Amino acid sequence: MALTYKEIAEILKIVDASACDEVILELKGTKLVIRRGAQTSTGSGALSTQDTDNSQSGSSLNTNFQSSADTPKLAPKSLASSLTAEGSNTVHSPMVGTFYRRPSPEEEPFVREGDTIVAGQPLCLIEVMKLYTTIEATISGTVASVVADDGQLVEFDQPLFVIKPK
Repeated sequence: MALTYKEIAEILKIVDASACDEVILELKGTKLVIRRGAQTSTGSGALSTQDTDNSQSGSSLNTNFQSSADTPKLAPKSLASSLTAEGSNTVHSPMVGTFYRRPSPEEEPFVREGDTIVAGQPLCLIEVMKLYTTIEATISGTVASVVADDGQLVEFDQPLFVIKPK
C-alpha cells in the first residue's frame, strides 16, 4: 500500500504537533520512518520511506526537510519584520496547521488590510485534523498586513498578521 502525498503531510502535521521524537509506520509493502532532530549531512531532520515489497527490493526514497531556521526568508516574513520594527505588532501562529481567513468558504474574511480591530476580535482560523482554533487579536489597532495565504499550511511561530496599535 503506497502512501499519498496528502497522507504523508497529515502524518507530518500530527508528529510535528506531538512530543514524539521518532515514528515508524509499517504498512503492507511500505515503511515510513520520521525522526525529529535527526542529523543528516545537511544537518536537518530526515524523513525516509522505503518499499518493502520483495519484487522491488532496493528501491527507496530519502527526502531531507530543512528546518525553518535554515530556510531563506521569504518576502512576507521580511515584510512582517520590517513593519514590526516600525512599532507594529505581529500576530504569530501558535501551531502548525492550515490557515483560513474566513469562517466558511461562502463568508467574508474575518479581517482585511486596513480594518480597525479590537483586542479579542477573531482574525482567522487554524485547522489541525478537522479541529479549528480561532486566533484572536491581542491588541486593538489597524490591520497593516495579512502575511499568510488563505488555505495554506502555516508553521509554528510563522507571522500571520501585522497590526499597528492605536
